This record gives sequence, C-alpha cells and structure tokens, in this order.
Amino acid sequence: MKITTKDMIFAALFAALTAVGGFINIKAFSVPLTLQLFFCSFAGVLLGARLGMISQLIYVLVGLMGIPVFVYGGGPSYVFNPTFGYLIGFIVAAYVMGKMVESFGQLSLKSIFIAVTAGLVVAYVIGIPYFYIISKFYLGKSLTFINSIMIMIPYMIKDLILDVVVAVTAWKVLPILRSAGILSVSVKTRN
Repeated sequence: MKITTKDMIFAALFAALTAVGGFINIKAFSVPLTLQLFFCSFAGVLLGARLGMISQLIYVLVGLMGIPVFVYGGGPSYVFNPTFGYLIGFIVAAYVMGKMVESFGQLSLKSIFIAVTAGLVVAYVIGIPYFYIISKFYLGKSLTFINSIMIMIPYMIKDLILDVVVAVTAWKVLPILRSAGILSVSVKTRN
C-alpha cells in the first residue's frame, strides 16, 4: 500500500509522542513508570496495524541511531539495556492492537479495551524475557524469571489502568476522527 503524506505525518507524530512518553516518568522502582506504552496503544488503535507499527518502528530506529529518545538515552548499545525488549514489544503491540481494531465488525468500548489489553500482553510477553536474559546473562544479576515477572507487576497495573483511559478515549474519539476524514482505518463505529 502507498504511504501518503498524511500517513507519514501521523506515523512521525506518534513516534514523537512515544518518545515524549518516555520522558514523562516516575522513578519509583528499578524501571521507570513511563507513558510509552500509553502512546503506543493510541498509535495502534487510532492509526491501525500498518501505521501504528511504522510509528513505533520509527521511534525505535531513531533511538538506535543515537538520538536520545529512550528513557536512558539512545544509540546501538541500547539493545543491551534490559528494557529494550519492551521497545521491540511496542512495535509488535501496535500492530496487534491495530489489526484487532481493524478486524472488529463494530467498535465498542469492550472491543477496544480487549485490543489494547492484547497489545499490553504482547509488549510484556516480549519485554519480560528480554529483561530477564539481559539482566541475568549480560549484566550478571542474580535474578530468576519469576523475579522478573514480579518486578513488572507495578508496571502491568499502571498499564492496565492506562488501557482503560486509552479505550474510553478511542471509543469517543475514533468516530469523530473518521467521520471528519482525518483517520481512514475502516471499521464500523458505534451508534
């Protein structure tokens, strides 16, 4: 499919929003509580599978090129940061969320929440094993896989709460954006 100028603008906008989400964080635990997955979720739900994934891919590639858009900077060596797996997860999660929203016959609050939660699960399914492998085998920390999961529970709770915000916002905003012709992801909207 052809990528239009509007598509490029939206992909770049959500890549930038995800970067901003990394800088809005609370350092309460060993990993900061950020809003990256929050904006990744909006990218997937609002832009659809293809553009949502592209926006997150742009974000990750820009960071790997050395521009400090990640929470702890940027550059190719960032792949050795335990949290890099979540960045990979954002790419896949945006695609999954977008694909689910595109496949729904009718958009409802429940269906959008299911899509966003599926994206959250994908991000953590990729991020937690990566976190464990880098922490244990590269950084040499004495950590079990179960400990890796336990460390992430506060983040999962935060992301589930933000899932509700994304779902409610998208449920209200998607019909307006689509009827105005701003977004073109094709699904039937609520009545």
